[in-house]
Amino acid sequence: MKKSLYLCIIAVLATVLVACGEDNASEHEQPVEPTEEETVDENEAVVEEQNGETEEDQSIEVEKGLLNVSVTIPSTLIEEQDLDQIIAEAKEAGVKEVTQNDDGSITYKMSKATHKEMMQEMEAAMNETIEEMKYSDDFISIADVKSNHSFTEFTMVVDKEAYENSFDGFAALGLGFSGMYYQLFDGVNPDNLKVTIHLEDADTGEVFDTIVFPDAFEE
Repeated sequence: MKKSLYLCIIAVLATVLVACGEDNASEHEQPVEPTEEETVDENEAVVEEQNGETEEDQSIEVEKGLLNVSVTIPSTLIEEQDLDQIIAEAKEAGVKEVTQNDDGSITYKMSKATHKEMMQEMEAAMNETIEEMKYSDDFISIADVKSNHSFTEFTMVVDKEAYENSFDGFAALGLGFSGMYYQLFDGVNPDNLKVTIHLEDADTGEVFDTIVFPDAFEE
């Protein structure tokens, strides 16, 4: 069970990387001619650079790696995955370097801007998933899903009886590994990943169960 969940995480990763890559490609395919005002600004920037006052130095620092972000994916999350495909999709998404470490883990090195864009994509995907859970016919017991900003804690408001007599527990499972995946790219140490999901009875407001991931994967 635990291994299959890890494979799902990698599948989500591929989706996000491809989405980011497509966005970057579309931006390059639609060049915009500079306006007269922009041309003036560029000329002013050249003068400022000569005087040592330009902010362009910040982008140069990014290229030199002074403002890079590194994310390491544990080997347990990439077992039996096509490494060449992982590297290709990462590069397409704007990741500068993909390094396979001695312990089997993979480290992504990207600019701060690329990392920020990736996190925004992931946050949007998480919120979309939550909305789908609330209104999907696949999860008939779920009335509402709430989360904190970092996706470390969720509350599923459900019809208790319907929940206990259905397979809607898979929704909690999905929130669990999706939340850990988000934390991983947000810089949380893999050993410290934790997602807490409270199950609340829609009728009484009582929390009748609490699931903690990744502990639940071992049960």
